[in-house]
Amino acid sequence: MAQTNLRKIDQLLEEYGISHQNPTNKVIHWFCVPAIFFSVVGLIYSIPAGPISFLQGYMGSFANWATLVLMVILFYYYTLSPPLSLGMFLFSALCLFFANFITIISPVPLWSVCIVIFLVSWVIQFYGHKIEGKKPSFLKDVQFLLIGPAWLMHFIYKRLGFSY
Repeated sequence: MAQTNLRKIDQLLEEYGISHQNPTNKVIHWFCVPAIFFSVVGLIYSIPAGPISFLQGYMGSFANWATLVLMVILFYYYTLSPPLSLGMFLFSALCLFFANFITIISPVPLWSVCIVIFLVSWVIQFYGHKIEGKKPSFLKDVQFLLIGPAWLMHFIYKRLGFSY
């Protein structure tokens, strides 16, 4: 990275963007990154509440492992950019809503739906990186698995004229 006076979020987004220049790969990421994020939320949501089931009296169906994991992830986003963490909070809440909705209406278990979404999305993502000619950023640093969704969110913020 050429500039050292950038905030950490700017550095991470810039570095992530280096391997996401091809227009086809970018479009693929706009669909697959949110799908992967949702599928991981859904898979974690599917884990039986067990030791945290006592919270269900207070939080209902949102007392689950996904909510707890997302709280930690949202704290990570907050340390990078408080405004960006708000957008990620809203997206995370939407993922929890859809996980709960699928659990209620679908005859197919949520975990099954999420495994299919996860696998198909990753295959398409790797195809996008083949087109790009560059390896996915997370192969260099695992934190880029969380930067991908923030990278997309920062474009939404820019489009709406919000600072991140």
